[in-house]
Amino acid sequence: MKYELEVERRELAGKGVARKLRREGKIPGVLYGGGKSQFMALNHNLARKMVLAQVGHAGLLTVKMTGEPERIAVLQDHQLDPVTGAILHIDLFEVSMEKPIRVKVPVAVIGAAPIGIKEGGILHQPLRELHIECLPGQIPDHIEITGTDLGVGDGIHVKEVEAPEGVKILDDPELMVVHVTTKISEAKLESLLAREVTETAAAPAEEKAKVEGAAAPASAPAPESKAKEGKK
Repeated sequence: MKYELEVERRELAGKGVARKLRREGKIPGVLYGGGKSQFMALNHNLARKMVLAQVGHAGLLTVKMTGEPERIAVLQDHQLDPVTGAILHIDLFEVSMEKPIRVKVPVAVIGAAPIGIKEGGILHQPLRELHIECLPGQIPDHIEITGTDLGVGDGIHVKEVEAPEGVKILDDPELMVVHVTTKISEAKLESLLAREVTETAAAPAEEKAKVEGAAAPASAPAPESKAKEGKK
């Protein structure tokens, strides 16, 4: 995924400058790369469209800054207002088209519904992203895996995923990406929930008994012990 982004160069930084930019409908940001950082400002609507387009992807951004040559970057981070959801700040990271970079890309399960679902199973996808390494120009929008032939109990591990040419997957090869599990019955679910409730209720009682036992005074000698003492 490629996206062109026009930004304004700014020289000043700080909370006061950032607040002023936001009042003007702009978003403060920083472009990192080559051991340097360049302050910039983006139109709010443009920034929002860019973030929405890039979240969940690792597409390349062609950054156009007045008086500067075009630079290729990726969205490294962004901050949102916890109340309004408005974008507060954006960080971009410049990349070289000649050097591999490490990014995360989404996993897309394609094909018809797995056989196991027709048999009553449930499809689970523990890994929705894969950590990859490749040249910037080879970053895929997503990595596809086909789950059509998966029966109940079957799954696909990282080592079984076919990566696009030039792409290296960095995740643990033994991690499960997607698998089909047996659907739990309502009766079994109720049984498990009831067991959890019972164990949760029993735990405080057992703990209380241990505490009371530890705090209790030493008991008097048993009758048999007294008898033995009397014989001496």
